[in-house]
Amino acid sequence: MALSIFDLFKVGIGPSSSHTVGPMVAANRFLSGLIERGQIEQVSAVKVGLYGSLAMTGQGHATDVAVMLGLMGEKPDSVDPDKVADYIEQIKQTGLLKIAGERLIPFVKEEHIPFNFGVSLPKHPNGMRFQAFDEAGIILHEGIFYSVGGGFVLSDAETNEHGKGNAVETVELKYPFENGAELVKYAEENRISIADVVIQNEAAWRSEQEINDGLLGLWQVMNDCINRGCQQTGVLPGGLKIKRRAHAMRQELVNNPETSLKDQLTVLDWINLYAMAVNEENAAGGRVVTAPTNGAAGVIPAVLAYYVRFVPGSNQAGIKTFLATAAAIGMIYKKNASISAAEVGCQGEIGVACSMAAAALCAVMGGTNQQVENAAEIGMEHNLGLTCDPIGGLVQVPCIERNTMGAIKAVNASRLALRGSGEHHVSLDSVIETMRQTGVDMQDKYKETSTGGLAVNVVAC
Repeated sequence: MALSIFDLFKVGIGPSSSHTVGPMVAANRFLSGLIERGQIEQVSAVKVGLYGSLAMTGQGHATDVAVMLGLMGEKPDSVDPDKVADYIEQIKQTGLLKIAGERLIPFVKEEHIPFNFGVSLPKHPNGMRFQAFDEAGIILHEGIFYSVGGGFVLSDAETNEHGKGNAVETVELKYPFENGAELVKYAEENRISIADVVIQNEAAWRSEQEINDGLLGLWQVMNDCINRGCQQTGVLPGGLKIKRRAHAMRQELVNNPETSLKDQLTVLDWINLYAMAVNEENAAGGRVVTAPTNGAAGVIPAVLAYYVRFVPGSNQAGIKTFLATAAAIGMIYKKNASISAAEVGCQGEIGVACSMAAAALCAVMGGTNQQVENAAEIGMEHNLGLTCDPIGGLVQVPCIERNTMGAIKAVNASRLALRGSGEHHVSLDSVIETMRQTGVDMQDKYKETSTGGLAVNVVAC
């Protein structure tokens, strides 16, 4: 499976890559099918059934909102987050949706987006069935899609029985690595870095200038998200009445600079702040970079912001190395395990993001290829078994604080690897396979269904 850096890092809106970005992409693909068949003008109604985790936590993750936006023709990377509420209110008030931005059709959310609780489609926990009808109620076009994590979407035909893509490769890569061992081998044999392996592969899709601009553009979106998250105040939507904390935290740090002279761990407060700011923005439906998912979108930006703002000698070349290294590690997880919490729990989101960030920081701090691989392994080894149990199906508790913990773990994993020789007992590939097996064994109630863990016990407490 040939993956681009920009497959791992996508710009979209919160609160969830699998529940928000994925369904929007799926709706866009369904519209494309109608347009290609010349059927848009014949559509009188649409119905989008949600299954599995999309049904169980879709309300809290705004999956219904994402579907409506997608049916309107809006795209995750270009929709204006500040206009979303107005779009949805207009549909509610008028009972009409402008499909593909062209044709008004009757639309009532409760009727046209059924949540099929406790029912899953066969190939993946995040399933959707799209149907378009003509005036006589006859199905014009139908499609099943799976949101398989990180905003990736596969049609039923593209998905095998294990929930993975079965499409034929159409891109030839210079270094077609499938696992960590092959990644390090290519780098060592060619005397290049892990980041260089991925960047040279990226040339199959883009020019050098496009790659550079794209990577720096990703950091710009991440940084803008941090800054906006630090400015916003108030209560996050969804009913839990969770107050934003990043703004007050930043004010305290800025207003008491002498604290850092007395407490050398103050830098950790800044890393916590960066992660929290991003995921509060995500929870509010703001613009984020899936890194590799929205639920874990704060980990990599927080560690990268630490590099940019606290590490002497940080520069644009380092930013590109950081993101390319992180992408290399993320690709291996995507190929050999999962980045979907609905499939393997939060170890597939926060755990993977931590592993990616640890490797990336190790790389820009001068780590060897072996040390980078070690950092990635440490980052996941100590997230194994991490469950996904969002209270109320919202990406707020424990998700926001969990991003801060993932970021801090990544920094520590990097430092541990840099203090070592690169030799280690457990390989990255071994820990990835362990993560996959752990995800298979994990009960469904701990996989983004909000039927176990904190999602049910916090009320009882």
